[in-house]
Amino acid sequence: MARPPRLSGNLPAEATSFVGRRHELADIRRKLTEARLVSLVGPGGVGKTRLAIRMAADLGRGFPDGTWLVELAEVRDPARVGDTVLTTLDLRDQAATEPLARLLSYLRDKKLLLVVDNCEHLVEAAARLVTEVLKAAPGVRVMVTSREPLSAPGEHVVPVPPLELPAAHTPLTRLRQNEAVTLFVERAAAGSGAFELTAANQAVVVDLCRRLDGLPLAIELAAVRTRVLTAGQILDRLTDRFGLLVGGGRAALPRHQTLRTTIDWSHDLLAAGEQTLLRRLCVFAGRFTLEDIEYVCDSADALDLLSSLVDKSLVMKEDAGDLACYRLHETMREYAVLKLRAAGEEKAVERRFADYYRTRCLRSTAEARFQLVEWLEWMNLEIDNVRSVLRRSLDEEDFSGGIALATSLGWYWMTRATNEGVRWLDELIASGGDNARGHFMRGFLAVLQSDPVAAASALEKAVAAAREPSLLSQSLSLASMAASMTGDRESAERLLGEARAACDDLPATLMSLQAQSLNGLFDGDLDSVRSASSQGVRISREIGDLYSLDMMLFNHGSVMLMAGDLGESKPLFTEALRIAHRIDDRVAQYCLLDALGCHAAGSGEARLAARLLGAAETVRSGAGASILPFLVPLVTRAEQSAAAELGPSRFAAEFEAGKRLSRAAAIGLALGEPPPIAASTDVAPLGKREAEVARLVADGLSNKQIGARLFISEHTVDSHVRHILNKLGFKSRTQIAAWMAASDR
Repeated sequence: MARPPRLSGNLPAEATSFVGRRHELADIRRKLTEARLVSLVGPGGVGKTRLAIRMAADLGRGFPDGTWLVELAEVRDPARVGDTVLTTLDLRDQAATEPLARLLSYLRDKKLLLVVDNCEHLVEAAARLVTEVLKAAPGVRVMVTSREPLSAPGEHVVPVPPLELPAAHTPLTRLRQNEAVTLFVERAAAGSGAFELTAANQAVVVDLCRRLDGLPLAIELAAVRTRVLTAGQILDRLTDRFGLLVGGGRAALPRHQTLRTTIDWSHDLLAAGEQTLLRRLCVFAGRFTLEDIEYVCDSADALDLLSSLVDKSLVMKEDAGDLACYRLHETMREYAVLKLRAAGEEKAVERRFADYYRTRCLRSTAEARFQLVEWLEWMNLEIDNVRSVLRRSLDEEDFSGGIALATSLGWYWMTRATNEGVRWLDELIASGGDNARGHFMRGFLAVLQSDPVAAASALEKAVAAAREPSLLSQSLSLASMAASMTGDRESAERLLGEARAACDDLPATLMSLQAQSLNGLFDGDLDSVRSASSQGVRISREIGDLYSLDMMLFNHGSVMLMAGDLGESKPLFTEALRIAHRIDDRVAQYCLLDALGCHAAGSGEARLAARLLGAAETVRSGAGASILPFLVPLVTRAEQSAAAELGPSRFAAEFEAGKRLSRAAAIGLALGEPPPIAASTDVAPLGKREAEVARLVADGLSNKQIGARLFISEHTVDSHVRHILNKLGFKSRTQIAAWMAASDR
């Protein structure tokens, strides 16, 4: 049986050609065969990240569970290192379990490569995490980039030097093979559209690359200026700048000073408005959009200024779905911070930043449930900036403001990061942010985590402090659910009655209907569930509340399934699964995969049942959730029925095949939709030449090697690889390799 394809990692597609580094690549490859932890160490701007990504892409086929880039540059809190790795691996912290324990449990039997990037500001936390991972997961190898070693057990350090420098009188034919020169020429050609290395300019280019110490970031910043300056003019201006630092002589500068001076030179060539915008952008903790910039940076002509900074390689552009967003290279961020402080603007810009995100989050609270898909997409993009404001609230002891912000993120915590939301709320409440809405949200998250003890404690405080009838009613309904989870039926019924008496607005009504449904499922009171869930479906559909509709459809489908009404239950489950997929609620996805597996077993589709039940287990584990008690007997019966029809060994094989499905493939299977391209068995989407390139990518060849094999230029190969990535919807060479290997294409 062919192994179903899984996600093979998240390595980004290379936006520009990779230059040189033959010796370093060979050294890293050798070290990774000898050791499980290899750290690429060097100064900022030397190209550690790019080198690590290329090495990971080249090694991808050796790691069946993928090669994964963990980006720590925008993580400021050491406690979030484990969360970041979980998110990178497409896992969720929706259980009441520490992130490290969840991570180690997941990695224990995996064979994968983690690339942990930009560790220098989190060395101790990164070292602790990597050490625990390597102890618990023998099939995992780790490659780290940092300005200093982790000093972790078993670490092998590979110093990353600048690019190979050209000798002063190298012949032109050999000069074209030099790493530093090649990088300058390729980036200058891309920037100006017409730059070529010739006998006339070779001496200038050589001197320029040597002047820049072969530092990739410095070379790229200089090369982009060929749009308006000749190489000779760039060299003259940089030489003057360096001369000021060494008394007019030719003495060498430390490499960090070379890079700083190059950035200074590039910065000083900017117009005043560009300089102002660049320094203010450092306030963003993560990605940012044009809309964010216009307010936070107080810039009326932000679009033109931003476009200019992107053109000059001072700001990086990337896409988040259909939305353009931006970020700063970490070295550029550090530089911009210094400039912001020097301008005396730091406090004012930080205040605008905090006010902007607080205002946007608080204003969107009421509408978020009715625009949930769009709101979650926005929050996925902005969450690092919002985290920065939450941390600022704690640091400045603005606990009530912090609680208001944390509770406004409720839909994000519910569907994305339940445990993280718990940690923020616990810290804010313990520090003095003691109010009804904070306790309510803390109780809500505890109910989602199936932690009735914590839920009861938080909701008791919410009920005591609530002044709004709707909040009081919702708190009582949640307290009813918590009591039902512990088997206290009498308290559950009493609390639900009090909830209904307190308020009957739409949010309160939906919460009480959810409590009635859940309590009825725990009690086996099918009539009560049927009544509540049918009302809940109608109301949530009418008002456009996808989160409530998802839950109510699941509740209504479950009662139909329990009653043996298979025809009625399936459309309810499939509609709910489509919603759960749209809002990316992993707990709902696992519940619905289990439910549809039970439906398949009851309908005589034993093979489908086994696969869906296996897939549900993987999704549940990935979310860190525990199986809902009322699902246990349904799933057990479904497994027994499917095993009786297929036989134990075949059932086990199909169940394991389901466990290996990607979430997307599992959801497609449950919905009866065709598998995604990655599971296809022909290369029809690709042209003949693209298919040839894809096969050579899968064999681990670089663009240069592929070009030599096919007698085409490296630039043409790069173009083919981009087209392949776009056609298949992939982001990395590793994904191409996995797609080609899936069925021996």
